[in-house]
Amino acid sequence: MDASELFDGKTPIGGDLAEGVKTVALDQRIKFRLYGRVILPIDGYVFWVNAKLLPQKSFAKSGLVTAQELSKDDMDPCALEAKGSLHYTTEIRQEETENYATNRVVFTSIEEVQNLNEIAPGTMWIGEFEDLRFGFSSSTMRYRQAGLWHYSGFAVYPDMATQIIDDAKQFSADQVVSNSLPAWLALANYKPVYAFWQPIPTLFPSFLAPQNEPPPFATVHIVPEGTKGLASAPTIDRATSTHTQLCSDHVRITLWGARNTHALDFIDAVNQYSIDTGAIGIMNIPVVRDEKRTQSEMGIIAMKKTIDFEISYLQQRMNDVAQQTIRKAVPSFFIGGVSASPP
Repeated sequence: MDASELFDGKTPIGGDLAEGVKTVALDQRIKFRLYGRVILPIDGYVFWVNAKLLPQKSFAKSGLVTAQELSKDDMDPCALEAKGSLHYTTEIRQEETENYATNRVVFTSIEEVQNLNEIAPGTMWIGEFEDLRFGFSSSTMRYRQAGLWHYSGFAVYPDMATQIIDDAKQFSADQVVSNSLPAWLALANYKPVYAFWQPIPTLFPSFLAPQNEPPPFATVHIVPEGTKGLASAPTIDRATSTHTQLCSDHVRITLWGARNTHALDFIDAVNQYSIDTGAIGIMNIPVVRDEKRTQSEMGIIAMKKTIDFEISYLQQRMNDVAQQTIRKAVPSFFIGGVSASPP
């Protein structure tokens, strides 16, 4: 027996625990389906689309998981079955706008099913059990001698079900947001006449930046309560019934990996963008602020800067910007860096 066989073999306690899991699970098998991350180029909204609706070459089986058991009944490369024990806890939550149940799921397996850190970018396995669909956000309490893998996460919230697409009819390329976000995302395609920071870093909606995105990049956070009406009433076009409303937004841009010169260039580029396109108007005097993001293990801080803008815009104008974005980027979605046509 070589060292690798000894290292990978079950320890006495690992063997006992494995038998315990098999006894509790009663040979339970949990099915997982592969989904691809699809981003609307209009406003950056994220959807997870069943891999069967997307180009199969985007989902080569190798590299997506480190160990898996494909279903013997259905050899679909976009589906797998894993042996183990599934435990879930249900909690009822009552909030101002909705009442819903959260289901925390823990899946214990005697062999590694997937390495959450190594799964291909823009892909995710979603598990199915009875009426629950769930994803894993962490692999917890890993103790090598025990020989067990614990995957934990939450089932899809009811209000998030619209973001999981299993039927092409569920998907629409219509703009989702009502604020000025499309105008900010369009900055990536803006070519200013002056020698500002080139190229302008890619901007992502707040909370939706890709995992482990390397700097430089920026995120756009539009404070929900900062969206206000400036006109006393909206304008309704008699011919088209188009609703147009003059509004204002409080927008916070967070720059990652930007030095002072780059941050100042970004402000100048936004000011020039406002003049050239008329998509937004600047209502304040934006300045660069240095923020602190630390990593104590290294004793360092990140290059993080924020810029706050107060802007005016027409909500219908945002639709115009979105349509221009569609025409310029027809109609490509981005799935982990792989370009694909919409369903």
